[in-house]
Amino acid sequence: MWQGSAAGWPGPCQRDAGKHAVMGRRHFGILGLLAGAVVLCAAVPLLFVGYSSVELSATRWAGLWSSRLPELLWNTLLLAVLVAVGSLVLGVSSAWFIARREFPGRRLALWLMVLPLAVPTYVFAHIYTTLLAEDGWLGSAWRGVFGDAVPVPDLYHAGGVALILALAGYPYVFLLVHGALRRSNRSLEEAARIQGATAGQVFRRITLPLLRPAIAASLAVVVLHVLSDFGAVSMLRYQTFTLSIYLQMSGRFDYEAAAGLSLVLVFLSLTFLVLERFFRRRSRYYAGAQSAVVRAKAASRGELVIIGLWLGHIVLFAVLLPLAWMLRWSWDAWRQELIGAEFWSYATNSVTVAFFAATAAMVAALPVGFFHVRRPSFLSGTFVQLSSVGFVLPGPVIALGIITALLVLLPPLYGSFAALVLALVIRFLPLAVQAEEAAMQQLTPAVEQAGRVHGAGALENLWRVVLPMIRSGLAVAWVLVFIDALKELPATLILRPIGFDTLPVRIWIEASEEMLELAAPAALMLVLASLPALWIIMRGQR
Repeated sequence: MWQGSAAGWPGPCQRDAGKHAVMGRRHFGILGLLAGAVVLCAAVPLLFVGYSSVELSATRWAGLWSSRLPELLWNTLLLAVLVAVGSLVLGVSSAWFIARREFPGRRLALWLMVLPLAVPTYVFAHIYTTLLAEDGWLGSAWRGVFGDAVPVPDLYHAGGVALILALAGYPYVFLLVHGALRRSNRSLEEAARIQGATAGQVFRRITLPLLRPAIAASLAVVVLHVLSDFGAVSMLRYQTFTLSIYLQMSGRFDYEAAAGLSLVLVFLSLTFLVLERFFRRRSRYYAGAQSAVVRAKAASRGELVIIGLWLGHIVLFAVLLPLAWMLRWSWDAWRQELIGAEFWSYATNSVTVAFFAATAAMVAALPVGFFHVRRPSFLSGTFVQLSSVGFVLPGPVIALGIITALLVLLPPLYGSFAALVLALVIRFLPLAVQAEEAAMQQLTPAVEQAGRVHGAGALENLWRVVLPMIRSGLAVAWVLVFIDALKELPATLILRPIGFDTLPVRIWIEASEEMLELAAPAALMLVLASLPALWIIMRGQR
């Protein structure tokens, strides 16, 4: 095969390379346009916040700074740090034990580690405040051990809220780190051991650096959840930006002040995302197309004890106690015949809206993540940051932004099912982008180039090469959005069509009225409805 002619004309290979380069630029141009369109839709609530913030006078900004902002900044940042540390410790340790050690009940432990994803933070908060009451299970046990001299601990402080959010958030770290551990190149660790490195040195110098993209992506998801959480902080009365914004909107009807606080929250979240992207850009690793799944090594007796104690405590507080509470009160509701046809309609509504939101978010995230991974630039980075805006805004602000936009541009969609799905897609698009981007970062570009060299077009290459190789990342993205959409409360409260109550809405109403026997069946149904989605994701994790 010749490369060129004596007369200086390009040879076949050179012409093919030039043709592929032109086609590549054209395809990435289209990809950039698609990513831009997705980001424009996701930025609608931000436009509402910006427009409303402009009307806030300098005097009122000064009043917010002197009265509210320092406390809110401290509380929110402290909570984010505590939850990130807790989720990191719980998620990375449990992922390593399950991915790298073989022990009895390992597959069951894999399931139990991700089950808390199905429990909303406000359900966790409600259950543990009930359990820690004087006559609750944990409160009674505490008084039995320590007597009345030591008061039963409560959760109405930063540490208590962080504990609840870490129990609900560590599965995000576990899922992404466990997947990365299974795909990581084991030969590097074996080479380090041959050179005399201890197990701790191998973990610190080889394994941990390889996990940085997964850890960074999962911590970003956890922190964004904390910054936008409304359910747990409102139930535990812990003042953060989200609760303060909600109180400004619902109690004082001061939408300008709410928009001002939302703008500060967006700035805070974008600063965190920029820092996270900066550090993650310096730690990119390709696993290679031929990387084999790492096989777990049989655990020793000492390791079995440590694994049993550590994973047992996590499962007890994150799964067994909440599940036992739900079953106990659901049984009471069943005996009193409180579960009727209306209850099943709430479950159907929740699954339907979550299914459409997860599917739409998975598709919408693809051009944003793919464009940034294959054409990293200031523009692609800006797209990724803006696609995360919906996640850092409180649910009520997203809902109001969408209502404002629909009343101006598409009035017939106001109060429709489509408006609710759009809100959930914007709300959870960052989950899909983070999961898909993490999967794409481990896909070597040589595999795509090989497909193009063999004549595959852009769509064929995407369908037959890229999507099959990142299908686990796509499944993770779909399941994460489905589960979060299933649990979403504040935006659904505002945007749901008339008569379209979901399980979270009913839990909120019944828990507010202390109707435990009615809140528990809805919470239990959320867990059961999430099991098929968890099964999909767990097929790729075993």
